[in-house]
Amino acid sequence: MTQPERLAVLVAGSANLDFVVRAAHAPAPGETVLGRELATYPGGKGANQALACARAGAAPTRMLLALGADAHAEPIERSLREGGVELRVRRIGDRATGTAFVCVADDGENSIVVAPGANAALRGDDLPALDGVGWLLLQLETPLDAVAAWARRARAAGVTVALNAAPAQALPAALLDAVDLLIVNEGELAALTGQSDPEAALAAVRVPNVVVTLGARGCLARADGRALRQRAFAVDAVDTTAAGDTFCGVLVAALAQGDGFDTALRRACAASALACTRPGAQTSVPSHVEVERLLQTAEAAALSDPVAAT
Repeated sequence: MTQPERLAVLVAGSANLDFVVRAAHAPAPGETVLGRELATYPGGKGANQALACARAGAAPTRMLLALGADAHAEPIERSLREGGVELRVRRIGDRATGTAFVCVADDGENSIVVAPGANAALRGDDLPALDGVGWLLLQLETPLDAVAAWARRARAAGVTVALNAAPAQALPAALLDAVDLLIVNEGELAALTGQSDPEAALAAVRVPNVVVTLGARGCLARADGRALRQRAFAVDAVDTTAAGDTFCGVLVAALAQGDGFDTALRRACAASALACTRPGAQTSVPSHVEVERLLQTAEAAALSDPVAAT
């Protein structure tokens, strides 16, 4: 019997080359910190999420991105193509490829400044055909009017729209009305609702399904009319860069293959935890096999010690 074709996840968003320096701590305003090694990694919220989605192994993954005609574009394209992402590249000849400058502190936390470059040239009519697409995953490192246009077009075509509302900014009601799943961290949710308590803020968002990540405390969700909580997986954090992007990509990949929210949240938290155990953005995104291994280990531990179950 012929298996039905799996619908693809289309990610439309940013792609950057990250310049990462490690230091004892991130500099305070006016402070100069002597860092250590410098390395470059493919990054950008959109590209990170696309790679995480593809490595999850659940659904075919496509991406719309903009790159400059410069040397910084090549490692980004190579990383995505080798990761199994089908690319629709808009080449911007008069702009540099997007870059990010990342300081990673010894406790694994990071501070980031982004120079959008070619990402800022994406427009609403750049979205490719939606044939065979079941989900559209968006972020906010590309122009807001383009993001809103993509969401409206996908909603009109019957495609499920997920928005990672990062970096935090005010969002027009017309955009939120076209979103089926909103993914935010605590700061982004507070900026959106004006409420500091995540549980109260979840109820204030007008989107049908909302997930808020809580770092080492896991995540909360209002999904399918239910309140859900998923604890984090304990790991020794080395670098938290792209942990949130990994969460987003794996969550949408799991939902796209038909997993319920409980399963999808657990899988996304496991992948996000693994991403914290290695340096870099896309270099830190775990494979499907690695996520399965962590889930099985956690399940075995829960069976032997139910009190420790996640």
